[in-house]
Amino acid sequence: MSFSATFSNNFSPTLNYYTCCDLKCLPITVSSIEVKRRNSSRMSNLQQQTSSVPRLLFQRKQRFVICKVNEKEDEPDNNNEKEKEHLEDGNVSSSSSTDSAMQNNGQLDSQPVIGDQTNEQPEEIGWLEVTDSTDSSSQEIQQDDNLEVASGSPLPGLKQQGEPISIPKETIDILKDQVFGFDTFFVTSQEPYESGVLFKGNLRGKAAKSFEKITRRLKDKFEDQYKLFLLINPEDDKPVAVVVPKRTLQPEATAVPEWFAAGSFGLVTIFTLLLRNVPALQSNLLSAFDNFELLKEGIPGALVTALILGVHELGHILVARNSGIKLGVPYFIPSWQIGSFGAITRIVNIVPNREDLLKLAAAGPLAGFSLGLVLLLLGFILPPSDGIGVVVDASVFHESFLAGGIAKLLLGDALKEGTPLSLNPLVIWAWAGLLINAINSIPAGEVDGGRISFALWGRKASSRLTGAAIALLGLSSLFNDVAFYWVVLIFFLQRGPIAPLSEEITDPDSKYVALGITVLLLGLLVCLPYPFPFTTETEALMNL
Repeated sequence: MSFSATFSNNFSPTLNYYTCCDLKCLPITVSSIEVKRRNSSRMSNLQQQTSSVPRLLFQRKQRFVICKVNEKEDEPDNNNEKEKEHLEDGNVSSSSSTDSAMQNNGQLDSQPVIGDQTNEQPEEIGWLEVTDSTDSSSQEIQQDDNLEVASGSPLPGLKQQGEPISIPKETIDILKDQVFGFDTFFVTSQEPYESGVLFKGNLRGKAAKSFEKITRRLKDKFEDQYKLFLLINPEDDKPVAVVVPKRTLQPEATAVPEWFAAGSFGLVTIFTLLLRNVPALQSNLLSAFDNFELLKEGIPGALVTALILGVHELGHILVARNSGIKLGVPYFIPSWQIGSFGAITRIVNIVPNREDLLKLAAAGPLAGFSLGLVLLLLGFILPPSDGIGVVVDASVFHESFLAGGIAKLLLGDALKEGTPLSLNPLVIWAWAGLLINAINSIPAGEVDGGRISFALWGRKASSRLTGAAIALLGLSSLFNDVAFYWVVLIFFLQRGPIAPLSEEITDPDSKYVALGITVLLLGLLVCLPYPFPFTTETEALMNL
């Protein structure tokens, strides 16, 4: 395959042109031939001596390398031209197979010889080296402790602890030459990134397999000193690899012990759950301190709502334990409108990939929705234990599309506009649990819905959904106080960004995608109003 006219000037005009990206270069050594610039006759003799095996002579700034060239391997490569242009930026790593049939007038070993125009001793290297003296200085990582990270960082939300740790240039060379490679991630350039290095290049094969190979090589070379991230660069939507010292990624210690803060929030949440289920105390919250006996009336409702919240958190814990994800202590957020806004749970370690994040984020709402729906159905089916239950107006079911649809389906003609209904209080308690799960399923920030949208569609799409969701919640807060407090909570505590995953390129499996979309739809159905009037078929026909 011939080079283009613009690229061919970098090579000697006396030999056939081949792309080093398309061909497989093996290490060889010429022990009896010192490569220097000769006249055209000497170059012709050298070509004739090596005609039995195709060879490529690279000439760059009076420097020469001879390497053996094999046939092109069949592998998908859509970025060969780009790799040719960046070939001089790094060393080319290839497989170490040998050729026992190599013969010519001189005895050929297995090491390349690099020579220049001076009489200095040629330098021997283990693999093919192609350098550009004009660009070499720009490729070195500048060790600057005060280096600032550019905007559009591919690692938003990554909290690095302690003093910055500079990665030595020798380590960077090992990363480029021996950890990354043609079979995983072809490095075309690098730049400093906080305490680590960001490598740009071309990803080979499937991201998950390449990440596994690179991680294994990184551990073999440096044990547990460094952490690899395989991400999408938000500037150009192309894969990048980031290597960061692990010592800078330790969990941040909190000023107040986590269990103490979580316990304090939990006690207040228990109080608001009891208060929410005692209507007599709703108008005057301070009167609850003088009427503790009345709070006992709210115990059944508080237990049902707390049960749904507990099942929600249990779903997170079980999936996290199965996926090797460490969670912090859950902080239950009190609310005097609905009892609680749910819990904020920190992810302590780094999540491996988007599929694991999706399973973790969806497990809680799925468990909570499942139990809440069962209890809601039982509330509609079972009669009140005291024969009266709670009396509500039928219009209350317009506040939720899901609750209104189920009420219309199960109550039928008994559900009429302006008609009071006697219901089992289990309906109201279960509905509150469903609402708490629903607001946590809104695709915004670091709540469950935000993590689900991140796992489904990636970082850029989830950040846009977060902005749209916060805007809509802001508009809803003009008419609903629950929306007001929830948008304030998200904006100041849960806005994100979500901490980087180890590998963010691979999409989740389709079955987990379906679960994630189901959670988002259920949350939407609970929060959206029921728009249709509650009338009988006869009344509907009469209105027509």
